[in-house]
Amino acid sequence: MSTMTFGRAINAGLRKAMEDDPKVVLMGEDIGKLGGVFRVTDGLQKDFGPHRVIDSPLAEAGIVGSAVGLAYRGYRPVVEIQFDGFIYPAFDQIVCQVAKLHYRTQGKVRMPITIRVPFGGGIGSPEHHSESPEAYFTHTSGLRVVSVSNPQDAYTMLRQAIASEDPVLYFEPKRRYHVKGEVEQNIDLGEAFPLGSASVRNAGSDVTLVTYGPLVKTAMDAALAAADDGISVEVIDLRSLAPIDFAHVEASVRKTGRLVITHEASRSGGLGAEIAATITERCFNHLESAPVRITGFDIPYPPSKLESHHLPDLDRILDGVDRALDRPNSLTGLGGRKR
Repeated sequence: MSTMTFGRAINAGLRKAMEDDPKVVLMGEDIGKLGGVFRVTDGLQKDFGPHRVIDSPLAEAGIVGSAVGLAYRGYRPVVEIQFDGFIYPAFDQIVCQVAKLHYRTQGKVRMPITIRVPFGGGIGSPEHHSESPEAYFTHTSGLRVVSVSNPQDAYTMLRQAIASEDPVLYFEPKRRYHVKGEVEQNIDLGEAFPLGSASVRNAGSDVTLVTYGPLVKTAMDAALAAADDGISVEVIDLRSLAPIDFAHVEASVRKTGRLVITHEASRSGGLGAEIAATITERCFNHLESAPVRITGFDIPYPPSKLESHHLPDLDRILDGVDRALDRPNSLTGLGGRKR
């Protein structure tokens, strides 16, 4: 075990994958000499050379298109989209080529491409730098979509993504890059948890709170605060957004009878809607109340001075827990929780 930041854990995962397989190559804007805008790839070009850590032009469609060609030739490209809002020029390549080539060729062509996407808000960035575009890609058959929340998962799931024969969108919460945690690097991927599995971060019996990526820490803080009021909150970190590990969520809701879902992305058409609908279908007779969604608002991402009002925070999540429990809460004007 060693203690490292979230960003350093990703760096270590990339390094290990490149050491193990010479067919792993990295591409992205400023990832070489600079080490990326968040310094996640720092030192890799120096150690592996510019032919394996490639500074690309500022052209996301070209980056992903080149990755498709490399995958055709047997390589395992790992590409970085510098910021979440920059992924849209590559949208056509991802949903029309990367996601479909394996299916269209009846398995003759594989696309073992990993697309790293720093995503989410909370760092005071300008426009186009704080998006949450994950739902666009979870809607697309043929793509795996994951989102990591801590250094250990960041390391393990990145290695799993690179080793996967499926294309993987790997969403990294940029506001958590400096969070530290213990990381075990000497792991056997065959013995690790499956890439598509969720994790129970906090066991509870009254309410199931489902989230992923940047809001896992906030959800854990909410569970701790709720415990002061005698409320037991079970926190589930989805980790995999496509496919979703509904078995974990379903088992929890059958126990608690209540479901709260939170994510930074907008409410309409967000992942929370799919989770709420599926769990309602599967657990209707076990639910004591309707599922509650705590999300970003249905607006373009606001200026940085206003983002704290847009992002789900401790109070909004606790209000959601109160609503699921049919307790008075500040949103309905019936009095507020004492915190």
